[in-house]
Amino acid sequence: MHDSQVIAGEHLRPHYADMEQQRETATMGMWVFLITEIIFFGGLFTAYLVYRSAHYDAWLIGSEHMEFWIGTINTVILLCSSLFVALAVHAAQVGRNKMCALYLGLAAAMGLLFLGFKGVEYHQHFVEGAVPGSLWHLQVPDANSVQMFFYIYFVMTGLHALHVTIGVILLLVIAWYALKGRFSPQYHTPVEISGLYWHFVDIVWIFLYPLLYLIGHKKA
Repeated sequence: MHDSQVIAGEHLRPHYADMEQQRETATMGMWVFLITEIIFFGGLFTAYLVYRSAHYDAWLIGSEHMEFWIGTINTVILLCSSLFVALAVHAAQVGRNKMCALYLGLAAAMGLLFLGFKGVEYHQHFVEGAVPGSLWHLQVPDANSVQMFFYIYFVMTGLHALHVTIGVILLLVIAWYALKGRFSPQYHTPVEISGLYWHFVDIVWIFLYPLLYLIGHKKA
């Protein structure tokens, strides 16, 4: 029996008829999970839009205090990481485990770089006094409404950063399995579903970037 068939057989669970059924079930499970995440982030986006409609001038002021170039660089970083994840999925599909591990490692490294830039940006907000609550001392018009902008900003970007962190850990674990030769053209479901999760994280940022960073920049 071919090695790839042996690998596939080892991972076929007894309650599935074949590997294709197992893959489709796992993929559907990931999509169900992502739908719950969409609903979760959808509530935050709705809150953002409601407050932005009621306090647009304050939202404009808040956006002007965003680090535009850090947000832009982070957008490019995540887009490139999604490319590497797509390449990793293809490598797994054709049985190239080492290339799969390499691409996943590069994507994870970009995720860490994203978090590093985000940490720098958070620190700059702290120095500026743009952290809501007891640390707030940013002198701006309509400070209470601007502070609400930063409340929503920190919640949305903080939760997104948490998802990025989880994604980085997931990619590194899958990369380790790839190095161990766990995947084959017949069995590469973990790579595919982890890729779906990572693409979702990137898509969320694609929405966050213009909503948070481009309002004030366009005016400038």
